[in-house]
Amino acid sequence: MTAVHTYASDVAFTPAVKAIQARKGSREAYGRAEQRGWRTEVDESLEAFLADANSFYFATASADGQPYIQHRGGPKGFLKVLDKQTLAFADYAGNQQYLTQGNLSENPKAYIFVMDYAHRRRVKIWGEARVVEDDDALTEALMPKGYRARPEQVIVFKIAAWDTNCPQHIPQKFDAADVAAALAARDQRIAELEAQVAALKGQATAEQS
Repeated sequence: MTAVHTYASDVAFTPAVKAIQARKGSREAYGRAEQRGWRTEVDESLEAFLADANSFYFATASADGQPYIQHRGGPKGFLKVLDKQTLAFADYAGNQQYLTQGNLSENPKAYIFVMDYAHRRRVKIWGEARVVEDDDALTEALMPKGYRARPEQVIVFKIAAWDTNCPQHIPQKFDAADVAAALAARDQRIAELEAQVAALKGQATAEQS
């Protein structure tokens, strides 16, 4: 059963967490933050962030609380916004362990962690998830066009709260495709400049003869 929270951040700041915050001196600051409130709906910034994401981590837990984290990847924007409080993605066939699906069958609580290494940003999303099987229309709507993977089912995620982190300690990394595009643009620019230099040299030689 879903707990009733006074603040959206209570999904993470449990009484035990708040007690440790108080003991270590951060409770006052986080108390002010919870008054301002974590976000509970998709806004333009989150929608744009997810539209550019090609990877995220999906956490679930068994009925007795054993956690499991699974990586999910695909073309940019494969984690789609269905409405202001609902995300969903096509779940591709994999190694057939079904740990995530098994966990969700007995414990709907789930968590999405999205990293943007290039810009050193991260988004944390708490909520509940369910597996949807045999819905061909929904699967087709969520399946990225032309992507070579076999969708096995759909996972629908209901947002309880979300927040961002500071960039501290996030190593800056870039996707290989982005690096290749940057190098190709550099090489093209070098070729253009070399052609201009050659043309100027030819012009200078012609003027001297």
